[in-house]
Amino acid sequence: MEPVVETYGLSKNFGTTKAIDDVTITVNRSEIFGLIGPDGAGKTTLFRLITTLMVPDSGGIRVLGKDAVADYRELRKHIGYMPGRFSLYQDLSVEENLKFYATVFGTTVEENYDLIADIYSHIEPFKNRLAGKLSGGMKQKLALSCALIHKPDLLVLDEPTTGVDAVSRVEFWEMLHKLKDHNITILVSTPYMDEAMRCDRVALIQQGKILLIDRPEGIRKGFGKRLFTFRSPEKHKLLTALKNFKGISSVYPFGDSIHVTFADNEYNDSLFMHLREYGLENVKIEVADAGIEDRFLELMEKGMTAE
Repeated sequence: MEPVVETYGLSKNFGTTKAIDDVTITVNRSEIFGLIGPDGAGKTTLFRLITTLMVPDSGGIRVLGKDAVADYRELRKHIGYMPGRFSLYQDLSVEENLKFYATVFGTTVEENYDLIADIYSHIEPFKNRLAGKLSGGMKQKLALSCALIHKPDLLVLDEPTTGVDAVSRVEFWEMLHKLKDHNITILVSTPYMDEAMRCDRVALIQQGKILLIDRPEGIRKGFGKRLFTFRSPEKHKLLTALKNFKGISSVYPFGDSIHVTFADNEYNDSLFMHLREYGLENVKIEVADAGIEDRFLELMEKGMTAE
């Protein structure tokens, strides 16, 4: 496999805050590589380092076989970057934005139209509309078209579907998978676990450190305990009761349920007695398959870091 992005011992500080702490990753050609972590974990900083917009304090980055610091001018011709915040010119039309970005990179819309056709066709009927007047999903498609118009080898997307409706999210990821056919490598961050499952590999990041890198299914299967879901109409009371039960190893709210693990992987009648003391009856308990979120929380608890 041909590496497109290689970082080794990468670190970046902002004052006393370690935004990126000794990060070593490799992203291979035509791979969709996902970066998963909470707000403030270091995802955007890592992307800005890889896209040559920042200089690391220590460690190194090689992109497309070149040094990201020494060869930044050359590399920028081959990288497409879509930041988390919509950053196109809102007072220009859809068509004007696309032509402007094509000109900046020394190309034309016509030259690389085949690459963006599937994406741009959704918004081309609105090509004369100001970018600032577009819906969230249409802004997303325009930003992606502009990031691709110079046919980059590496596409970096910082939470591209945040705030976009579910249908547009699905369409967007279908487009990303089609881009692999053009030999484009994609580095993407997302807060949505269903999107993480569509990546070839995923890195979990917290407080600037990489906790684990694996295929999505491998991350899920690495969960170390038997997982249970608890449900009750009185969720807050149930959460309090479970946190105060001595036999529990971990307890976290997940949507309308609570995910729970036990120290010995099982529970007994003492749990029901404990719940009744809190006035909780008819609590629904089921065995569940662990998700990426569960594995992430487990790694955070253990304080594990990738080797």
